Formats: sequence, C-alpha cells, structure tokens
Amino acid sequence: MYKICSFFGHREVENFCQIKIKLLKELERLVCAEGYGVFLFGGFGDFDNLCAIACLEIQKKYKNCDVFLVTPYLKSNYNYEIKYDGIIYPPIENIPFKFAISHRNRWMIDKADVVIAYIDHSFGGAYKTFKYAESKNKYIINLANKKENLI
Repeated sequence: MYKICSFFGHREVENFCQIKIKLLKELERLVCAEGYGVFLFGGFGDFDNLCAIACLEIQKKYKNCDVFLVTPYLKSNYNYEIKYDGIIYPPIENIPFKFAISHRNRWMIDKADVVIAYIDHSFGGAYKTFKYAESKNKYIINLANKKENLI
C-alpha cells in the first residue's frame, strides 16, 4: 500500500519556477525514499496546477504513482487537459456549497500521510487548512518556507 500525499496552497504562487524545482525534489524524495505513490490535489489556482504538472512529471519517471483530482463539487470546470488517473468526490454531498472546498480540504488532510503546502501568509482558506493539518499532527512540507509570517 502506497503512502498518500495531499497538496494545498494559496491560489497565486510567487516564483513559480523556483517552487516547481523545490516541489519536484520533494516528490522525488517522497517516492524514492519514503514509498509515496498516491497524490491528491484540488483543481483551483496556480498551486494546484503546479502540483498536477509536477506529479505527472514524476509519474512518467516512476510508473507506480497515481494522480487524483479531488473535487468539492459534482459539476465543475477543471482543466481536463491534465490527464488525471481519476477524479475523487469525497463524501461531502450534504455540505452546503459555500463550505464544500474547506470540507474537501479537510478530507484530503485526513487521508494524507504527508502534506505539501504553499503557505506564505496567515489568512485565507489555505492558511485555515494549514492550521487544520497542524492540529492533526500531519507531516507538512511548506514550499513557501516563510514561517515568520505564519503566527
């Protein structure tokens, strides 16, 4: 059984190329040294797209990896040009629409053995998810690496 890695972060990413390099190094380490092979991410914003692209690059190198989009909505306009191994809709059908993303994020954290994040400020939904992951004592890799801003 493979370990699960979930991703979350702010919609906009500064230094996209630098973050991608850091992400690919972390993914390589997780796959090779720690047995990770299942990757879960959302489908909104720069960080989610970056994660999907990076995971698919890793998957080409290591065929035993699976890449899944986790959707908070049954109907949504995702970038379907990215070829996921599957789309997962967590058991949140009774959650009001405006809370679906936060519940999906919590579900992804609960499933994860490790969380890779891009959190560089202490407000917003991604930051709340970061705090939730901390409360669950998850192993978190923050690619933004700006801990001084995360009071």
